[in-house]
Amino acid sequence: MVSPHHNLQKVTARVIERSRATREAYLQRIADAQGKFPARNALSCANLAHGFAGLVGDDKMKIKAVRVPNIGIVSSYNEMLSAHAPFVSYPDIIKRAANEAGGVAQFAGGVPAMCDGITQGNPGMELSLFSREVIAMSTAVALTHNMFDAALCLGICDKIVPGLLIGALQFGHLPTIFVPAGPMTSGLSNDDKAKTRQRFATGQCGRDELLEAEAQAYHGHGTCTFYGTANSNQMLMEVMGLHLPSTAFVHPHTPLRDALTAASAHRVLELTADGSQYTPIGHVVDEKAIINGIAALLATGGSTNHTLHLVAIARAAGVLIDWNDFDELSQTTPLLAKIYPNGKADVNHYHAAGGMAFLVREMLGAGLLHEDVTTVAGKGLSHYTKEPKLIDGKLEWVEGTRETLDAKVLRPAAEPFQADGGLRLMQGKIGRGVIKISAVAPEHRTVRAPAIVFDSQEEVQAAFDAGKLNQDFVAVVRFQGARANGMPELHRLTPPLGVLQDKGFKVALVTDGRMSGASGKVPAVIHVSPEALLNGPLGKVRTGDMIVIDAEAGVLDVEIDAQIWAQRDVAQPPHQDENEVGFGRELFGVFRSQAMPAEFGASVFGKLPGEQAKTAAGASVAAGAAATLTAGR
Repeated sequence: MVSPHHNLQKVTARVIERSRATREAYLQRIADAQGKFPARNALSCANLAHGFAGLVGDDKMKIKAVRVPNIGIVSSYNEMLSAHAPFVSYPDIIKRAANEAGGVAQFAGGVPAMCDGITQGNPGMELSLFSREVIAMSTAVALTHNMFDAALCLGICDKIVPGLLIGALQFGHLPTIFVPAGPMTSGLSNDDKAKTRQRFATGQCGRDELLEAEAQAYHGHGTCTFYGTANSNQMLMEVMGLHLPSTAFVHPHTPLRDALTAASAHRVLELTADGSQYTPIGHVVDEKAIINGIAALLATGGSTNHTLHLVAIARAAGVLIDWNDFDELSQTTPLLAKIYPNGKADVNHYHAAGGMAFLVREMLGAGLLHEDVTTVAGKGLSHYTKEPKLIDGKLEWVEGTRETLDAKVLRPAAEPFQADGGLRLMQGKIGRGVIKISAVAPEHRTVRAPAIVFDSQEEVQAAFDAGKLNQDFVAVVRFQGARANGMPELHRLTPPLGVLQDKGFKVALVTDGRMSGASGKVPAVIHVSPEALLNGPLGKVRTGDMIVIDAEAGVLDVEIDAQIWAQRDVAQPPHQDENEVGFGRELFGVFRSQAMPAEFGASVFGKLPGEQAKTAAGASVAAGAAATLTAGR
């Protein structure tokens, strides 16, 4: 076995040391729960009777007798998300499989699942990030009935998987497997879709043509096929050992997909406390698993949203990571995949080129991942170099390809697309943020241009429509952080900024908001922290200030006299109350008021047991976090 790269070992050791107290406190919670389940033994007769009253037939009798293990199913099924619609049939598949394997399964509860693709540019988008917290709490509600020996979590998209995982980690003593549904088949190429969007932005086509293009791209069940947060989620669940191997990108409604769903039920029953392979989720998600997730995210050019979500997930397991860890790992993690928006291929092409089995094999072979981890497939990440096949109707795992089947999409570690990962930590007088450069051409990675300050993406669109942006400039869009308005994704900015860049102008975006996995060819420094609402220096920037962005060197700065900068006031948000009412936003006021800094995952769940005051790397982060955490609305 290849030894892990020295940089991987260094960052891992630092995370382990930083997390020592919080991880020990988390593991103690798991130890305290062990021996107290199957939890049904601890329930009173009245409690237990309520727990099986809704069942019929043999399942009811089995749970009543407390003789077989019970799987709790937590699902994000709804018809609003193409990725989650296939889950409608999963509970029946799981229940049949559980019975075959000598167990039972109950639908424990559903969690909400909103679609960012529907809410982009609308008020509902301001609920999106915090839906992660609602999902986490909903998962906890589902599992808190103490009826279960194991859990299966059904989810795919942006906030849903992080929320399910954060919730499941509160029950760290339960074996848990994540069950995907797979991507939709390829439709209109992502490149052609993006071109149509830009043509619409410049008035070269009408709404009918745009809608037809979108409908051809998003045409059926399964995840959207570009490599955004949803598909980054699926990649992470595999490399962190929470899926069965190579299950992420198998299409819905296929015999293989249904066989994998049944296999997840079979396998989780083998991992219960009554079995010989007891594997609680809290032991799977540890420091090395989190580091593996970061490394694979970098190697595939994954979603910037995971500079928030992975931090929040890690914290739920007592592990403390920060953007310095992402940045240092990025320096020695090569980019091995080119999937839209980082290339022209979609996730189906990636899967066909070798997919997760090839990626894991290459990264292990180059020492870019920890092999010595616990997974739901067994000890060691080498289980994930295999892929499932139906052979004579029987599900088997076989070794994945040892060579890429399409070097334009997926490459070996010895011949990467670029020598380092696609994420950078950016910092300077304006604060700390992140940028995804894997889709940004080298000539666009450095921008020096005057700022034009906006307080919303609608203001940017209006200026573009009025022809006022035909120049070199940096769009500074402030008051888009978690405390201000829930940190929405600002995808409405992508087409107009892309048009201006194509015209030859030097353009960039700097914001305390998000852009997500669809961050593309325009350089965008996002998640700037501390956010403007909480006296972050982003609020000091004025139109005309010269902004310097150097994505290669990690520089985010403003050219201004230090004394003038120190004396300048931080701007206050206009019409703040507009972001607090309507479309359910008033119900999320408690989340906005409690949100932690972006580098702490923008979570509302607060300080961990055993956590010290300064847990993020660097005094600048700690100071900014302290200011944010103590500030009020």
